[in-house]
Amino acid sequence: MLKFTCCNEINLFTAPAQVQVLRAITRGFERECLRVDRAGELAKTPHPLALGAKLTHPWITTDYAEALLEFITPPSQDPAFPLTFLKDIHRYSAQQLQGEFLWAGSMPCGLGGDQDIAIADYGKTNDARFKMVYREGLGLRYGRAMQTIAGAHYNWSLPQDFWLALRQGCPSEGSLQDYVNQRYFGLIRNFLRFGWLVPYLFGASPALCRSFLQGHPSDLAELVPGTLHGPYATSLRMSDLGYQNRAQDKLNISFNSLDEYAQGLEAAIRTPDPYYAELGVRDGDHWKQLNDCLLQTESEFYAPIRPKRIGLKGERPAKALQTYGVQYIEMRLFDLNPFIDIGIAPEQSLFADVLLLMCLFRSSPPITSREQSENDENKHRVVTRGRQPDLHLLVHNSEQPLRALAHELFDDMAPIANLFDAAHGGQRYSIAMQKLRERIDHPESTPSAQVLDAIRSHGGFFNFSMAMAKIHTQSLQASALDAETQAKFKSSVQASLLAQQRQDAEPPGGFKDFVAGYYA
Repeated sequence: MLKFTCCNEINLFTAPAQVQVLRAITRGFERECLRVDRAGELAKTPHPLALGAKLTHPWITTDYAEALLEFITPPSQDPAFPLTFLKDIHRYSAQQLQGEFLWAGSMPCGLGGDQDIAIADYGKTNDARFKMVYREGLGLRYGRAMQTIAGAHYNWSLPQDFWLALRQGCPSEGSLQDYVNQRYFGLIRNFLRFGWLVPYLFGASPALCRSFLQGHPSDLAELVPGTLHGPYATSLRMSDLGYQNRAQDKLNISFNSLDEYAQGLEAAIRTPDPYYAELGVRDGDHWKQLNDCLLQTESEFYAPIRPKRIGLKGERPAKALQTYGVQYIEMRLFDLNPFIDIGIAPEQSLFADVLLLMCLFRSSPPITSREQSENDENKHRVVTRGRQPDLHLLVHNSEQPLRALAHELFDDMAPIANLFDAAHGGQRYSIAMQKLRERIDHPESTPSAQVLDAIRSHGGFFNFSMAMAKIHTQSLQASALDAETQAKFKSSVQASLLAQQRQDAEPPGGFKDFVAGYYA
């Protein structure tokens, strides 16, 4: 296992004055969630008007499909705020649904064929059409069913005072932003090495509805009629059946530096792919995809963690990163927990805080192609059979027991949890880490094991997921918002509808020129 950096950076933040900079870490969640009808099938209704305009609402939008809601929390330095606000979004949204439910869990069911999955309609502007064509291209390339898989993303950013203190203790040449970029990419590389711990601890998609495969073969076993599963799987969402689509295996995106990462993405959106070219970009006036290259846009790159920067309107992500540097990171490995009404447990953000800071403090050499293959294999083993009692992972071409590796990582994270406890007061982080550590030696206590038990007791994946959807949606509907919060959401809905109207009223110009301008 790799050791911490030579500067012994943890000690830079142990003093009471220094550790307080951790209080200014900024966090936020994004949670996707399908709307389903009373029969448990994908809702065919448009995005509810009472939820606002999905193109312009800051907190309530859609992801791929018209029925795939996405809830976004504002960035906050209060560790408890994201989930509190997310709960409010769920309560408000559930109370606007007419005879529909919020599906529980990551894997969908009752989708029908691809033709039955309507992609999100964002309006009349070129920006709206661009989003819609991009989604149509995703469906063309990977199938629409894959795009309806839901998850949760954790956005995380360290404050400037932290970076100033870190650089003072562990100096480096170049600008402060150069230093920030280097260290964030070091964090990302370590997350690629150790992120397998996330699906082991929190994976909650060990089974799926047979209908999701749409007749395609798989090596999954039948749990009960209509339900397929991996006996030791943790997160089929992150397997080859889900987001980790093999169509992207030919991409060579390096996380060894910001320049290499951005150049890799630039090359991918400009390198034609023969299969995508054969599918075609346009059919007359109808656009089937934005281009015939390896990626339509940088967002199409399915990575477990990504560096992010909010750029100018219409500015490509890779260009914004190169121009302004890394602003925050987006961790994308969380499944939705079907036992929880908002899909996310409080201990998940606590764990993520500790893991991410440990990854930052730990020495992080460049990742070779050999090591990347090893990292990919480790993640594949954990998501498909992570609870297997004798499972081993690869460390420098050596097979080592998962449980021993996991305990070693928890040993390394213990002082990080103590730092967060010192910053915020109490022992919330340490207690959460101790409880999570018990899952290493007791895999039956993981969400993935509990989901399988519940599926068995309900007689199938659909029965369990639909039962949870009804329970959660009805509970959220019965939990009234206070007057101030209710008014805030209603005001945000009206503001988004007005903003959409203003945008739709503007003359759009030629869409072909708009697309060309994006890639210019």
